[in-house]
Amino acid sequence: MAANSFINQYKTSNIAIKLIVINVVVYLIFNLLPWIVQMDNSVLTRYFVLPTELSRLVTQPWSILTYAFLHGGFLHILFNMLFLYVFSKFVLNLFTEKRFLTIYLLGGIFGGLTYIIAYHLFPAFEGNGILLGASAAVNAIIIFIATYSPNTPIRFFVFNLKLWHIAAFVVLRDLLTLESSSNAGGLISHLGGAAFGYMYAMQLAKGNDIGLWFEKIMDTVASWFSSKPKTKKAKMHTVHRKTKKTTTKSTKTRQRPVTKSEQQQQIDAILDKISKSGYDSLSKAEKDFLFKAGKDN
Repeated sequence: MAANSFINQYKTSNIAIKLIVINVVVYLIFNLLPWIVQMDNSVLTRYFVLPTELSRLVTQPWSILTYAFLHGGFLHILFNMLFLYVFSKFVLNLFTEKRFLTIYLLGGIFGGLTYIIAYHLFPAFEGNGILLGASAAVNAIIIFIATYSPNTPIRFFVFNLKLWHIAAFVVLRDLLTLESSSNAGGLISHLGGAAFGYMYAMQLAKGNDIGLWFEKIMDTVASWFSSKPKTKKAKMHTVHRKTKKTTTKSTKTRQRPVTKSEQQQQIDAILDKISKSGYDSLSKAEKDFLFKAGKDN
């Protein structure tokens, strides 16, 4: 009964909760199983971490994604999942779950690629290394929403901050500790994920969805596992109707400036529309208004 209840709760949870559950389950498996069978956990994780050695990488290309679901310790996964949970609420208030997953996964992939390129480009990195952890993917989420809606307020203990304050701290922390850190490769991947989140938000504000191709891939993969039978599409019939033209008289009046309360009412109406039909149901004018409101608040 308890297992069925857990499964039902998982199925009805949003995508962020599902990702957190997956990360926690993977963490438990990769830490408990080696302990149970009395073997080094590196034997199990070596096929899923992201290696810098290219000859090894080509034999396990899936590791460009799987590395982001492994963690090196309890605090590592704790803070990653905590940040993911907090910032997911801001993203899912404005965008669909599919877009959230796209940002998360592509942020992890971009962070991994940045790590590999940096390892072979800069002489400071010697020997071979491996990468694991969801930090790049989580950073992509944080920087994305902080770029898209920078002035959105967030409560941090007793302090009232804005999203861009947290984003600036996250990026500056990694930049300032990059030279002295023993985990420079990991910090490089964090910055790669952050760069992707920033780029995604800036392009989306211009009307360019750079993650659309990835969403189509996810739809294709999901269709492979779908048990729903394919149904034939009904033929479309075009019906022509005559409509009466109506004219309205316009009067030249000076436009009254929108008050704060009216602006909030418009924002609430748009957010309500998103919650019912998703972000993609908004018109361009509504998207522009929401983006401008996020910057002005």
